[in-house]
Amino acid sequence: MFTFDGRPIPAEEQQSVAAALLAAGIRSWRSTRIGSRPRGVFCGIGVCFDCLVSVNGVPSQRACLVVAQQGDVIEPQDELREGP
Repeated sequence: MFTFDGRPIPAEEQQSVAAALLAAGIRSWRSTRIGSRPRGVFCGIGVCFDCLVSVNGVPSQRACLVVAQQGDVIEPQDELREGP
């Protein structure tokens, strides 16, 4: 279990943050700089940067590559402050 935007999210062992968010029904967790368009998983293999989140205070982490850990604090990526 980790928290996303203050909400508890269950996660399976070795499950990525992106997979856990999708399983919890969360499909978008950041927005683009221009137009504020919602983004979530696009490629799912770490090639693009659509799934960026802040993990335990570290910005610009790809949710599809980060393994969810018990107690992690995940926040939506704030593109205005924490872009890649």
